[in-house]
Order: sequence, then C-alpha cells, then structure tokens
Amino acid sequence: MNIQLRNKFISIFVVFWLALFYYESTCVYYLEPFLKRTLPRVKFLFPPAGWIMFYDIEDNFGDTEIYGVKYGTLQLIDPHQILQTRAIGYDNIHRNALMMVLSEGMSNSFCPYLKRKFPYFDKFLITYVEYPHLTQQPLERRQSVVYECDE
Repeated sequence: MNIQLRNKFISIFVVFWLALFYYESTCVYYLEPFLKRTLPRVKFLFPPAGWIMFYDIEDNFGDTEIYGVKYGTLQLIDPHQILQTRAIGYDNIHRNALMMVLSEGMSNSFCPYLKRKFPYFDKFLITYVEYPHLTQQPLERRQSVVYECDE
C-alpha cells in the first residue's frame, strides 16, 4: 500500500473518530437541550462503564452521604447541591468526589463551607455508607457517622 494513501486513510479515520467522540461527549448536556429533542447515540463505541471496566472490581461499594439537621430532624442533602460544578462529560457525583471529605483534617474546611452554603441547618452529619456485598445483597448497607459539623 502506498504510504501517502495509508497516511490519508489514518488521518480521515482519526478525524471521524474525534468528531464522533465529541458528538457523544456533548450530546446529552448541550446538543439535546439546544435542539429540544433526543438524538441518536452510538452503541458500543465507548466502554459503558468507562475504562474502569478493564479492572478487577470488588463486590463492595462505599459512598458519602451528608445530612443537614434542623430541630433534630435529619434531611439528606443532594450531592449535586453541594458540588454545583459541571463541565463537559464530567460529573463529580458519579466520580464519587465527596469521598475526599471523609479524610482526616477535611472537617476544618468542609464544615464552614457547608454552613455558608446551607445556613438553614443547625448542624451537619457527614456519613460513610458501605454496601458490603453489592451484587449478592444489594439492599444491605452499613452507615456510620464520620464527623459532625456544629457550632
């Protein structure tokens, strides 16, 4: 095969692949709301679980839940309200970004942030939720309070 023909073929393929990738990346958040209709998706172009699907994943799963307390009543705060940043194709919630607030020392900066963001609540409970056997017993969950934010 001629080298120039091969290089043209590779270049066309890369341009086509990138156009398709950007279409898939912007379809849900930008193109569909702009056009006000559901657009077709390309099945099996990208791994459905991202590149993580190529790793050996264990059966347990952990997550962070944050509760606001007002007059002794607990109210679960939607994580999307806590982290209200959205970039193209990046969802902080599905990437479990709130797990980092469980780290030691994070309460010093996270508690004032919560109080500033949600002044309605008297205090906050930061909890860790674990699903120890997600595939065999999906409803089994263990929850523990990691720390409290109160004044």
